[in-house]
Amino acid sequence: MERSPARKFRDRLVYRALRTVRPVAARIPLTTGQRLGAVLGSLANAVLIRERNKARAHVRVAFPDLSDDERNAIVLGMFRHLGSSLFEICWIPRLDARKLAETTDFAGVENLRAAVEAGKGVVLFTGHCGNWEWLGASIALAGFDINTIAREITDSNLNDFIVETRSAHGIGTIGRGSAASAKAILQTLRSGTILAMLIDQNIDAENVEVPFFGIPALTPVGPARLAIRSGAAAIAAFIERRGDRQFVRFEPPVFTKKGDDPAELTRVMTEAIEQQVRRRPEQWVWMHKRWRPRNGGA
Repeated sequence: MERSPARKFRDRLVYRALRTVRPVAARIPLTTGQRLGAVLGSLANAVLIRERNKARAHVRVAFPDLSDDERNAIVLGMFRHLGSSLFEICWIPRLDARKLAETTDFAGVENLRAAVEAGKGVVLFTGHCGNWEWLGASIALAGFDINTIAREITDSNLNDFIVETRSAHGIGTIGRGSAASAKAILQTLRSGTILAMLIDQNIDAENVEVPFFGIPALTPVGPARLAIRSGAAAIAAFIERRGDRQFVRFEPPVFTKKGDDPAELTRVMTEAIEQQVRRRPEQWVWMHKRWRPRNGGA
């Protein structure tokens, strides 16, 4: 699908920022970079007026009872979080088992292990919560094999940058809708490798309407269909920033079987994502038009 000029510009801008930051990230401590990134995020909040206004409008939809000051604080926190995350993505190649222990806490690892040991494959559901790239690297460094399904980013340079960053920790990237994706997905599940997907955005795909903050939202149903058809375990996983540290959590798995309703599984996983967004609203990407209609829908 052809991307809008604004989306293309944003992808180019992000790529240039990442390329600029990466040499710096190799030379300064993680905590220093996180704080510098937060300052950059504050600047973005002041300068990127259109994106700021979109985010404020969406926060108002999700949290109608909050005051304007409270909603504005969430949006500012989001920009600061994204600024820190930008630095962290550049720093991730330096992440190893020792630095993981120094920076990242885990909860519910036994849930992920149970899903893997069931032996029927694992489909991991998450959203654009926290630093999701750090989540993937953390899972890999914790000793689990993981691949991710993702759409190809409009800017090929940015796409290659992200794919290379993941591959540094052995994470494979399967392009959504690519000619070889079906075979790669099947091989991933059969080999016992975790297949990770983000399902919290309204994208051009097969969707179902499920509640998100009490409002029907079009949500990709393909991941749930895949889990059910293959009999894989479905599990929700999240990451959040807590000060200078990261916190990774795995929910109890859902063991699927043929005949299960993919719309219901999508609803369950979306509810888990909503609860995470409610826990850390400043760590979700509020610029995204989550509730927009498609094909003339209401």
